[in-house]
This record gives sequence, structure tokens and C-alpha cells, in this order.
Amino acid sequence: MEAANRGAQVLAVEPMPFMRMVLGLRRLWYPRGRISVLNGATEAMPVGDASVDVLLTVNTLHHWTDRDAAVREIARVLKPGARVLLLDEDFGDPSHPEHEEFLARRRRSGLVFDAVDPEALARALTQAGFAHAEGSRTRFAERPVKLIRATR
Repeated sequence: MEAANRGAQVLAVEPMPFMRMVLGLRRLWYPRGRISVLNGATEAMPVGDASVDVLLTVNTLHHWTDRDAAVREIARVLKPGARVLLLDEDFGDPSHPEHEEFLARRRRSGLVFDAVDPEALARALTQAGFAHAEGSRTRFAERPVKLIRATR
């Protein structure tokens, strides 16, 4: 949302109606008309071909239902030279401050999200025609994360 404060037009793509409502309310604190909340998912974004300058997602990679479709869709919507930053907290890393809580919640719920391999995702972006892509496990805001950076 900081991008909207700096003058960018921001498109928030979200498949869940409740989260779209939350995003709709949160955008009221930002410059009017700078943030649009759209019904969609990474695998099917409601935007035109080569219409996006920057794609940023935080803590969504483990929710993607079809990574190959997501990579194809990201390639479709990005302009040449556009940048991508994909970031997922690595709750599976024992150094994550919520690691034990995450594991306990997983055991109780029985839910298991797909593992995100940042290097494999970077390779998939390269195979989809990106000029540069790199994936790594690193730290961000003092937490372990999986990070993928790419340029179309």
C-alpha cells in the first residue's frame, strides 16, 4: 500500500470475498482512487496482457493451487522489464519465532500447505521467459523467508 502513497496505481487481486472486503476498507486510508481491489487469483488475474509494471506478493505462495499456471499468468500480465518480488515467511524454519506455534496449529487442523521451493520457482520463471530470476532462503524483518526476485 506504500506504493499508493508514492503515486502508483495499485491493483490488489484477492480470491476470498472476506479479504476483498477487508482490503476495501483498508484502502480508505490511502489516496483516493489509487487502490483497486479485484476478484481473482495469481492463476487467473483480471488484468490485461503486459499491463503490470511490478508484481508483489507476501505470504501467498503457499496458497497457490497451480504454480505452473501462476507462473504463466505472471508472465502474461507483466510488461517487458517489469519486476517481481515474491516473499513467503518460512514458518518451517526452526529459527522462525512462530515455528512451534505453526507446527502445533498444523497438527490440530490437519491442513498442510504446499512447500515452496524458491529456487524451483525462480527456475520456472526463467523457463517462462523472464530475463532474470533468483530464489533464495534469507531473512527479512528478522524472520526467515523464501524470496524470489525476477525481471521480465
